[in-house]
Amino acid sequence: MTGSAEHRHVVFTPSGRRGSVPTGTTVLAAARELGVDLDSVCGGRGICGHCQVVPAAGSFAKWAIESTVDALRAPGSAESAARPAREVTAGARLGCLAAIQHDVVIDVPAASQVHRPVVRKAIALDDLVIDPLVTLAYVELRPAEMDGTSLVTAIRAALAAQHGIDVGAVDTGALAGLHRTFAGEPRGGTVVLRRTTDPLPRLVTSVPGFTDHAYGAAIDIGSTTIAGHLVDLTTGAVLASAGRMNPQIRFGEDLMSRVSYVMMNPGGDTDLTVAVRTALDELLVELCGSAGVAATELFDIVLVGNPIMHHLVLGIDPTPLGSAPFELATDEAVATTATALDLGFRNASVYVGPCIAGHVGADTAAAMLAEGPYRSDHPQLLVDIGTNAEIVLGSTTAVWAASSPTGPAFEGAQISSGQRATAGAIERVRIDRDTLAPSVKIIGDEAWTDDTAGSRRGPTVTGVCGSGIIEAIAELFLAGVIAADGTIRGEVAARTDRVVADGRTFSYRLFASGPTQLFVTQNDVRAIQLAKAALRAGIDLLLEHAGLDVITDIRLAGAFGAHIDPLYAMVLGLVPDCPLDGVRGVGNAAGAGAVRALVSASQRTEMEAAVRRVRKVETAIEPRFQELFVAAMAFPHTTASVAHLSQLVDLPARPSSANSARRRRRTPSTTEETS
Repeated sequence: MTGSAEHRHVVFTPSGRRGSVPTGTTVLAAARELGVDLDSVCGGRGICGHCQVVPAAGSFAKWAIESTVDALRAPGSAESAARPAREVTAGARLGCLAAIQHDVVIDVPAASQVHRPVVRKAIALDDLVIDPLVTLAYVELRPAEMDGTSLVTAIRAALAAQHGIDVGAVDTGALAGLHRTFAGEPRGGTVVLRRTTDPLPRLVTSVPGFTDHAYGAAIDIGSTTIAGHLVDLTTGAVLASAGRMNPQIRFGEDLMSRVSYVMMNPGGDTDLTVAVRTALDELLVELCGSAGVAATELFDIVLVGNPIMHHLVLGIDPTPLGSAPFELATDEAVATTATALDLGFRNASVYVGPCIAGHVGADTAAAMLAEGPYRSDHPQLLVDIGTNAEIVLGSTTAVWAASSPTGPAFEGAQISSGQRATAGAIERVRIDRDTLAPSVKIIGDEAWTDDTAGSRRGPTVTGVCGSGIIEAIAELFLAGVIAADGTIRGEVAARTDRVVADGRTFSYRLFASGPTQLFVTQNDVRAIQLAKAALRAGIDLLLEHAGLDVITDIRLAGAFGAHIDPLYAMVLGLVPDCPLDGVRGVGNAAGAGAVRALVSASQRTEMEAAVRRVRKVETAIEPRFQELFVAAMAFPHTTASVAHLSQLVDLPARPSSANSARRRRRTPSTTEETS
């Protein structure tokens, strides 16, 4: 796809909006024309600095664009002379002054969006027992003498005499700071000791004077969001939590797109590594700043993520994970330092959790640690729903794990009016069974509303997030607008003007107010069908391996899983039929597991042992996966039992059993909360 001399193709990430604009159009003007969420307080005068964007360089096969560094015209006198109130970050351009002169891919950072992402990742730390890996010890040394005694020898003696501690190795990185710590009189300082697999603790760093503050950070590096928690290592208290979008999104929305970027662009792996490390450093600075913690007081960092994030943050080429046999460089936990990962926290050690298989990573290992399927006396199904769904099924008897390629539809991508979970996104939907009119709830507004409510307060409706599109499609299915095979039924247009012709198919108008026109299209339904069928097929495959026909303990993890209504998960068939109270969201289980590993040596040992027990099931080579996938395309499912679900809602009859008796069921109301 190459633009003409008069027009240029432009793609904005992470929204994916694209189009053709006249050569010389400013980025801000292009964003406005294409409906891209790009902030500008000063109205495009180069004063505020809110409209900063980052042009991407590389080959983007998905859009057939070669985006180069000179795709935006070189800064003119106005842009060069601009001194905006918000400092322009390195590599960024002011969208109001930067003109498009070639085809280009442009990233809009979260800070430049009006509707900044709300990274809603909760954490639960039930029954956590602190088992410190880091110990602080303040020691005072005698004045140095001309007896040939080294500083390390003097510190060893002082630790033994003053604390009864024998020290093993002294990290090379600690040596450089010892003289600084114990300079002057009195010669007092705090040494930081770390437990390892060695019999004796290691001396890893030191700080001048006395301190009893020791902090750590646990971070879940997701392909879409990065969520972190700052923790007091002595009490286990979570002092601050924060999240941000993963900046790698500009290289591809899903993991395979990023691997493809690396394959097609020499040095692309370095680009991705730098991006994620920079985001990690910024997140750590934010966490420390929120809690008033000095960078020198951060002593430990735990990182978990899927295998591709795991490899990229460690600077390992991820391309072997892009095709069979999906070979990991290592499935063991990795111990390193913040300095080695280009993080500006010189006193911090880093622990990167163990991976399970080529597409089941350390984030799943951490989620297992938090929820404990391997500790359960009964079968537990743990599903972390993201751009790639990780599925774990197990009990004390055995544990299986698999990954399913769900894609980004559940997070609002690939949906015509889709967006991430930000203020203004529709997150809940109800459809009146008689009038087929919708009521919706919007993030940032607790009241239910519809597009006939006239002037409304609260955020402007801007799109539909993942939980919103799930509820919209499920409600349309229950209302008879969508058939079991996923087809939007054109004959329903005779009952409501909300069903409208859309080429050779039909769409449903979900919300219309002024210029805002949000539809559920046939392509939207198909995108959700494909995603949910991939997820359900992976679940059904594990159930077959375990020899199970039913499951009554289903836990949905991750930002999306935590906010999807279990009832609608069953209506669409994302999960097997089950008593409703057997399905529940568990929040950011990966983050909770990372915190456990941060504050407890025994929890790290348990996690590493648990992953060694897992039996890996590779969906890409399983002959049954495709058959199970096809069966899972229908709502809720082509053949599987819906005995429990049929007690809760009035399900449309399956085509093969149209005359079967159905009892009257409840319809969820717009006032109840069924999360």
